[in-house]
Amino acid sequence: MSDMLVIAAYSSLAVTLGLVVARPRVSEKIRIGPGPAAAVGVLIMLAAGVVQIADVSRAATILWRPLLAIVSIMVTTAVAQQVGLLDRVATMLFARTNGSATRVFFRIFFLSAITAAALNNDSAVLLLTPAVIGLVRRRYPKNRELVVPFSFAVFMAAGVAPLVLSNPMNMIFAAYAKIDFNAYAIRMTPIALVGWAVAAWALYRVFKKPLTLAPETEGVTDEGLANHEARSHENRSGQLDLPQRRMIAVLALVLGTCPFVAYFGGNVWMVAIAGAAFALLFVARPANVPIVETIRLGISWEIVAFLILVSVMGVGMRNAGLVARLTHLYAGGNVAIIGGIAALGSATLNNHPMSILNMLALEGNPAKSSALAALIGGDLGPRLLPMGSLAGLLWYDKLRKENVDVPLFTFMRVGLAITIPTLAISLALLWLF
Repeated sequence: MSDMLVIAAYSSLAVTLGLVVARPRVSEKIRIGPGPAAAVGVLIMLAAGVVQIADVSRAATILWRPLLAIVSIMVTTAVAQQVGLLDRVATMLFARTNGSATRVFFRIFFLSAITAAALNNDSAVLLLTPAVIGLVRRRYPKNRELVVPFSFAVFMAAGVAPLVLSNPMNMIFAAYAKIDFNAYAIRMTPIALVGWAVAAWALYRVFKKPLTLAPETEGVTDEGLANHEARSHENRSGQLDLPQRRMIAVLALVLGTCPFVAYFGGNVWMVAIAGAAFALLFVARPANVPIVETIRLGISWEIVAFLILVSVMGVGMRNAGLVARLTHLYAGGNVAIIGGIAALGSATLNNHPMSILNMLALEGNPAKSSALAALIGGDLGPRLLPMGSLAGLLWYDKLRKENVDVPLFTFMRVGLAITIPTLAISLALLWLF
């Protein structure tokens, strides 16, 4: 490929990432989001001849199964949000941790981790960030600085995805690398559990002073709890209502069925579709939740388009020679090198295009540990810079809407303190086992 085409490929990626991070306004009410930003990058590549129209259809052919699963998870998440499940669980956690901000902090961290594992990291950020910020403000009205550590607890908890369903890009990568649900879970779940513990402790050390100095309280204020109950139609018993219990049953059914389906050679994406159908029919409909509106608002078609378009851009970067360079670096199968490069690339390029580049670079590498090392790096690298993942961008957007300021330097300082030990230990465990 000529130097001009290489320049065009890298320029298109730079333009896309710049638009994703800056989100410039088209009008007073409209900003350029990830989908249009990726479309601009693909158009530049098409105009320069870096990619062809056939590459777009090829990407859609490869991605349609995992994309169906991702859309289904979006619908399931929307139903959970409509019935107030996570809001209610978060409120219960606050109400039952009297006296200790540290205890609340750890519970919120692991609630966020479990939510990210059962749904996905983007959903955890979207659902829990505003809920946790509101609860912290009600519980500590005179200690507003505590909003920042609790907000970080929501974002940093995602970590290594223990299941392929826990991160959209992991699902796509695993499907491409032919790593089934069970094989992935067996290797990655123990790593994720250790990673959660390491990240939680490291994050606590960063914010130990404000957490330990926080005053003892007796739980969520009556006004805050009453407002929540009015929104989610809770009774005063403090128990989950029937739609929320049904939602938990649907999630348990989906996660419990996946290992058996994978064991017998079935497709996990079909389980995700069935889970969305069950959520709509047996949770949303009996609770009088508007199904059409839930589907319309729950599915982010922009994210779906973004995933397809960055896959096309990944092909363009392969055509520009970047994949060949990565293939050379990854040739030895060293998990530390693969995971480290994947983490740095994800932080600076965004984990979506980096995941596609890794997927193409490891195409001829039969070692599953190499693919898993790339996924670990892709999961943890976005903690270093907010533009490293869609979850990071969504998190910052939620913070802005809640008038919470987290400077870039603060994000990087906290991200380094959490990512370095978590990444090192996670890759070491992958290498050992």
